[in-house]
Amino acid sequence: MAELVGIYAASHGPLIARDWDRLPDALKRRLSAAYGELGRRVNAAQIDAIIGLAPDHWTNFFLDNLPALCIGIGEEHDGPPEPFMRDFARNPLAGDPALGRHILETALADGFEPALSYRLRLDHGLCLPLSRMALPSMPRIVPILINELEPPMLSYRRCFAWGRLLAKAIASAPRPARVAILATGGLSHSIGEPTMGAIDQEFDRRCIGAFARGEEGPLIDLLEHGAAGAGNGAHEIRNWAVAHGAAGGRGFELLDYLPAPEVYVGCAFAAWRF
Repeated sequence: MAELVGIYAASHGPLIARDWDRLPDALKRRLSAAYGELGRRVNAAQIDAIIGLAPDHWTNFFLDNLPALCIGIGEEHDGPPEPFMRDFARNPLAGDPALGRHILETALADGFEPALSYRLRLDHGLCLPLSRMALPSMPRIVPILINELEPPMLSYRRCFAWGRLLAKAIASAPRPARVAILATGGLSHSIGEPTMGAIDQEFDRRCIGAFARGEEGPLIDLLEHGAAGAGNGAHEIRNWAVAHGAAGGRGFELLDYLPAPEVYVGCAFAAWRF
């Protein structure tokens, strides 16, 4: 039987890679420390596979074919196509088709209807955190790409249900494996909007507090009514909601929060309690 041994969250942003050498030293130190702490925890947990929850930044899908959620079940997945991610050395990334297919089959049996792909291209949304975590060896990756760019999107209530489904699928997987979930993206930020660069610190702190307390009802209410006003990039908090559902509503430990207009993102890093 597989075992869920860790659930983590990390923000991402293209400028964290593209403009790294131009960022203030203090910001680089804190970002490096946060990503590094996540990497330390993943490494200490001796993880075999990571379920990566991430948006797709028009890398695999577009408006003519835009699934709400897609599970990668292939042997391999391609690394990021963005030029600013050219230093990402692990390309392709090894998948975990057995675990991915088991998640898919569990979802279908429970009334969930995900899309599937035998080979995805994983952009900076997932690969930037994986790269900055500086893992000595890369676990197998089961990517789950969630539409967070164009309505209609999964409701936050459905995201929590997806998280519970993931926990069930991991617990019932027949092959022994130590599995982690990595939720990427968020918190508040705007891309291509007049508010680009603005960080909604009030929303971010309310959001962090609600996740830390773990109460699902108030968290759903906050996200359903507040996330859209925190910028179009805040839709990525859906990944955090799926992770929270997988954790059974247990609160998380905030590792750091950096309202960083230099990278246009309210950056946050967390680990759910076990």
